Amino acid sequence: MFVTSSFQTHSLVLLHILSRTAPDIPVYFLNTGYLFPQTLAFRDHIAREFALQVHDLLPAVPKTQQRDSAGRSLYASDPDFCCYLNKTQPMEVMLEKYDVWITGVRADQNENRRTLDVEQQTPGRAIRFHPMLGWTDRAIESYISEHKLPRHPLEAEGYLSIGCEPCTRKVDLDLVAEDPRLARWFGLQKTECGLHLDLVGKKR
Repeated sequence: MFVTSSFQTHSLVLLHILSRTAPDIPVYFLNTGYLFPQTLAFRDHIAREFALQVHDLLPAVPKTQQRDSAGRSLYASDPDFCCYLNKTQPMEVMLEKYDVWITGVRADQNENRRTLDVEQQTPGRAIRFHPMLGWTDRAIESYISEHKLPRHPLEAEGYLSIGCEPCTRKVDLDLVAEDPRLARWFGLQKTECGLHLDLVGKKR
């Protein structure tokens, strides 16, 4: 088994539970090379505080090759392909290496995640396990408060959903009240990087 985490504030509930029940399960962090330095520092802080085995998962394609024919960075010209190279493709290797992939996705995060089951096959050999699927935002916040878990430092600056730096924005709180992920890929018809779309096996 292995766990993936983005090390945002809401991710810490699963990591905290893991630290108390199965701290030997490896935690993989998709280090795209475009992340905020605050996220990297927060990852290191949580890894030490929770005594977790955290490993970076890096893309196979170097940043110098992640450009289109006009020389523009893919995150600006083709964000879907950028996400594939930096997130989906590295995970495809993991799904052949391990039997169970544990993720912290929740059904209340967006429409796509509402369609997921607690256990689902991936396109590889691994099974996806979503232990947090039924948790609500209120339950997450209650757990964070009860256990006095730290918060990602960028939250205090107005970032509600934190991904790669070029694709994350601070936006009007009224616009993201119902869906904080609107702050990601702002202005695009894009709400997922592909991990929870392309790496979910088709239901039979």
